[in-house]
Amino acid sequence: MATKTKKASPGAKPVYKPSSASLLPWFGIALVVILLDQVTKLTVERTFAYGETVPLASFFNLIKVYNPGAAFSFLGDAGGWQRYFFTGIAIAAVGFILYLMKKHASQRLFCFALALIMGGAIGNVIDRLAYGHVIDFLDFYWTGIGHFPAFNIADIGISVGAFLFIVDELRRVNKS
Repeated sequence: MATKTKKASPGAKPVYKPSSASLLPWFGIALVVILLDQVTKLTVERTFAYGETVPLASFFNLIKVYNPGAAFSFLGDAGGWQRYFFTGIAIAAVGFILYLMKKHASQRLFCFALALIMGGAIGNVIDRLAYGHVIDFLDFYWTGIGHFPAFNIADIGISVGAFLFIVDELRRVNKS
């Protein structure tokens, strides 16, 4: 990323100085989330039958389920149009995240949070485009209370990123 500076003399070409903050580390973080998400989903897709559950602890199972909707299966039974709707929302969100990251590239926690959210959004978009649904496989539950909706690594990236985004904003508010 470069910034334009004043010309040295009339007729001289503009001089560009590199920005002190690069987006490359944030893209790397997003890529790690995407890769972890896709590798784990592919592993579950190839080794589990749909609905198959493997208990790992008294509060946690691995399970293969599909979510054609959004969080908590919102609009999961809407007939198929939601696939494109949620894909469009995610692509627009990624575009806005890129804008924010470029504008605030030197704010480390802010960009880290956005990188996690972006990686998670892209991970789930890949599923929607490839399969028409998102593959979920992490199943936490409490005996007597019930199961939390199944989720995946992309969802963890989005959730942790959203939490860190809030923490960053609270820190910023407390400074002023």
